[in-house]
Amino acid sequence: MVVLVIGLAAGLVYARVDADPRRDVEREARRLGAAMEHVAALAQWRNQALGMSADGAGYRFWRRETTIEGDRWVPLADDDVLSAHALTAGVSARIASYAGQGVAADAVLPFAPSGRNEPYAIELDSAEWHALLLADPLNRVAITAPSPR
Repeated sequence: MVVLVIGLAAGLVYARVDADPRRDVEREARRLGAAMEHVAALAQWRNQALGMSADGAGYRFWRRETTIEGDRWVPLADDDVLSAHALTAGVSARIASYAGQGVAADAVLPFAPSGRNEPYAIELDSAEWHALLLADPLNRVAITAPSPR
């Protein structure tokens, strides 16, 4: 029994030592990049304005709803790929720019039903690594390789 407990403890310690912050940033960037291309295509397919926001620890997707009171963003809940996502511990995300301009921390990055969107950049960071997602007007997302901070 003692050997089993020591083996489990050693396995847990090894798994934590084996953690790779660079790989975490790269994995999250690929996941987010795929979701960004998906949301742009979905906006066209549904003929509906959709959006994305990042709060540092995670990101979520939205749909634009028009009511008597005015327009508002409502969380998107009917697509598994676009469900709210908490980033790996130690990784953060923020929208860095939209149409070449800086954006507020609480901004929603819009995706037009026409499929023609402004270029944007999203930063993914950890304590040691940094990666960018860069999108062009045709909704193609390029991901930079993680680089040291």
